[in-house]
Amino acid sequence: MQERDTQDNRYENRIMPTIRWGIVGCGDVCEVKSGPGLYKAENSALVAVMRRNPDLAADYARRHAVARWYDDGDALINDPDVDAIYIATPPNSHMEYTCKAAQAGKPVYVEKPMARTFDECQEMIAACEAAGVPLWVAYYRRRLPKFLKVRELLEKGAIGDVRSVSIQFYQPPVQPSPTHPDQRGWRVEPTIAGAGLFLDLGSHMLDILDYLLGPIRRVEGFAANQGGHYAAEDIVSGGFEFESGVLGTGTWLFTSFDSLDWTEIEGTEGRIGYACFDTRPVVLTTTAGAQEIPVVQPAHVQQPLIQTIVDELNGRGRCPSTGISAARASWVMDQFLAAYRQGKDCFARQ
Repeated sequence: MQERDTQDNRYENRIMPTIRWGIVGCGDVCEVKSGPGLYKAENSALVAVMRRNPDLAADYARRHAVARWYDDGDALINDPDVDAIYIATPPNSHMEYTCKAAQAGKPVYVEKPMARTFDECQEMIAACEAAGVPLWVAYYRRRLPKFLKVRELLEKGAIGDVRSVSIQFYQPPVQPSPTHPDQRGWRVEPTIAGAGLFLDLGSHMLDILDYLLGPIRRVEGFAANQGGHYAAEDIVSGGFEFESGVLGTGTWLFTSFDSLDWTEIEGTEGRIGYACFDTRPVVLTTTAGAQEIPVVQPAHVQQPLIQTIVDELNGRGRCPSTGISAARASWVMDQFLAAYRQGKDCFARQ
């Protein structure tokens, strides 16, 4: 695993008052979560978008007042009026487009999970380091108010010394329907996603723990396909150890009868509980009782992280989610899935 969190950034002294963004893959995630953040952040503008379907690319550009659209990723990456590239395609093309953007000398912001495997992440990091361009990943919870509050509580010692973490994440199976036969989509196709929904959702949960408690150094994991609804695994479970000595357990089940999203951080003087994917309050429990701490979610959840990228490109501060930090989440997920993947040619049909 890469242990450092800093990256070689030769853009450090290159000030670009307005960062002009281009999106490769302007699909659903770009409608509310990320796309508007690129043109609503200070000193930031969205000037070009790309989607393989030209009608959909043109429609996105029209609705979001974007000057140019493309149906070819290379053309957008090489547009001289685009300063930085946001890659919002499925994971199987993250490495390809990241390397192309790096070769074009442009900073890269890529969706999560960073890639299908840790090895692919390493190739992306190497390409950007060789080109001297920064690489960031859309683990935007690192700048959401909820998780900044959790970090603040931990730093203040609200629960004493941290001892353990438990993650429970359950979902009913998503079934195709006659009107939406592809409802499950690429996220459960290992050749595209790298695995199943664990990589798509579990990546956020593991990355934010890396941010809150530091890197994970050891993992023992199990995975299986119990429901037979699709090719990928539908349950992942196991234990992990942080470099600090904190121990953790997690179960991600995608064939449950109901839904549960809850993480608890246990300390010597209390615990902190939170949901990763909704706006429920953080719960702080101590000998004084349980206290709910409400938090406000921004309209465009990626905008706070995007602002840190724009600021870093203009020489002000650092973005907390780099390729190096994001690759650690991919390493952890690889360890959880290692035994399940053994003997499987996961990407045979790519």
